[in-house]
Amino acid sequence: MSDPFHHLPYRPCAGIMLRNSAGLIFVGQRLDSSSEAWQMPQGGVDPGEDPLEAAIRELGEEAGVGPQHVELIARSAGEHLYDLPADMIGKIWGGKYRGQSQHWFLMAFLGSDADINIETAHPEFRAWRWAHPSELVELIVPFKRELYSNVLQEFADHL
Repeated sequence: MSDPFHHLPYRPCAGIMLRNSAGLIFVGQRLDSSSEAWQMPQGGVDPGEDPLEAAIRELGEEAGVGPQHVELIARSAGEHLYDLPADMIGKIWGGKYRGQSQHWFLMAFLGSDADINIETAHPEFRAWRWAHPSELVELIVPFKRELYSNVLQEFADHL
């Protein structure tokens, strides 16, 4: 069966794996979903914006974490892609994209839990917690599990 959405591009995106001093990773539960799925912060890269700049901006927008509380550890060598399930295409991002093309950044969190505030100007998460890296793949929605597995493999030496 051919893919009726093959002509659609991927949405440029930046993802952040935020690691605390205990080696745990920040995850949030999306506000716009009733599922129990958790995810690491991520978001679109604006036209002309560098993916690292987008990652730092998204971390502030989603977790209230400022650039003074993070230090870059590693950057993915390339982009990681995922496709949306067919029933979701057309329902998000105005139907303009088939999925996302993500640059991932592993960052050390230099602050304390008090420096995290998901009640931002435009909240995206209803809850947050620290998760062990081994939990991440099972916490995410099924269509992103392969991507999370690949990101974990790429950053394994730093975890």
